[in-house]
Amino acid sequence: MKVLVVNCGSSSLKYQLIDSETEQALAVGLCERIGIDGKLNHTPAGGEKVVMDDPLPNHEVAIKNVLAALTDANHGVIKSLDEIGAVGHRVVHGGEKFATSVVITDEVMKAIEECNDLAPLHNPANLIGINACKNIMPGVPMVAVFDTAFHQTMPKEAYLYGLPFEYYDKYKIRRYGFHGTSHSFVSKRAIDVAGLDPKNSKVIVCHLGNGASISAVKNGESVDTSMGLTPLEGLIMGTRSGDIDPAIIEFIAHKEGKSIDDIMTILNKKSGVHGMSGVSSDFRDVRAAADSGNEHAKEAMGVFAYRVAKYIGSYVAAMNGVDAIAFTAGLGENDGKMRASICAYLGYLGVELDPEENAKRGFENIITTKDSKVKVLAIPTNEELAIARETVALV
Repeated sequence: MKVLVVNCGSSSLKYQLIDSETEQALAVGLCERIGIDGKLNHTPAGGEKVVMDDPLPNHEVAIKNVLAALTDANHGVIKSLDEIGAVGHRVVHGGEKFATSVVITDEVMKAIEECNDLAPLHNPANLIGINACKNIMPGVPMVAVFDTAFHQTMPKEAYLYGLPFEYYDKYKIRRYGFHGTSHSFVSKRAIDVAGLDPKNSKVIVCHLGNGASISAVKNGESVDTSMGLTPLEGLIMGTRSGDIDPAIIEFIAHKEGKSIDDIMTILNKKSGVHGMSGVSSDFRDVRAAADSGNEHAKEAMGVFAYRVAKYIGSYVAAMNGVDAIAFTAGLGENDGKMRASICAYLGYLGVELDPEENAKRGFENIITTKDSKVKVLAIPTNEELAIARETVALV
């Protein structure tokens, strides 16, 4: 079966067409600036990237152009749309309504819409993408795969906040966690690569990139994760502050005469390593600046590594041990210096890095020595493949 995986944002649409039998991507692409002027970047497997500047006034036109690119005589990879057996959609927030991926029905669409308050920037865009595909490909089964679903196995002691219970009761304010598709995929690969028993395993996954989160996965199930009601909680990220004293919001608001909306913009878009370093939200730029002697960049990278190590330690406590620690996503997969900085805090676990293996980039490998008491791995994530697998399993 060929599965079209769609990740729809407010003004963008990422896609992959995946052959579920070989699990290879037949084509990948990105529609940018939807509703503005529009551009479609389409790359068939083994071919050159094709850039199409046709206007993309809305998501339905974007989907039409994607399907036209996939079936094009010159750069297409299928002869007709009949070859697409299903569509898998990434949906950011499923609240407490969805603990697993589901086949999309009218009832499911309504339930996703009811979660819009929890993800006002993401869920409405996800729904737009689903509706666009339904209009163009009626009858093709579609599946919603939720960022939050994998973490629905967390116990109450992990997801409840220290707030009056009425706010959970009325508004479902709690920790949900995100990057669930990545954490699910990588934790399973870590178990396989490390040779662990899936039913008796303790794995910590560090998804480190512009958005960053950590999860504790016990016996294949998420028991804690660093992001919360929104992706703002947890680690310092590219532009997000991560954990802070909540009173800081009031303090800055009073000192600077700013509104709650102003402060939330600062915490979400102007903080993190970008705000700390004054260089960039891209960790590669911050790394280059740090290596060139920029003190603020050095501090930002050091604080980031420290925060990751603290979360790892807390999740070792939460699971009463750990068998494997996996690094993934852009920073986790490619920055050996960051992995080494984090692992330097883990001597109490008996972690011993293999410098040669740790220096490799973008490969799936064990980066600790044979004598290391805990295995540390670098595992490239593949959220699109995970979505395709979920889709095939349901349809």
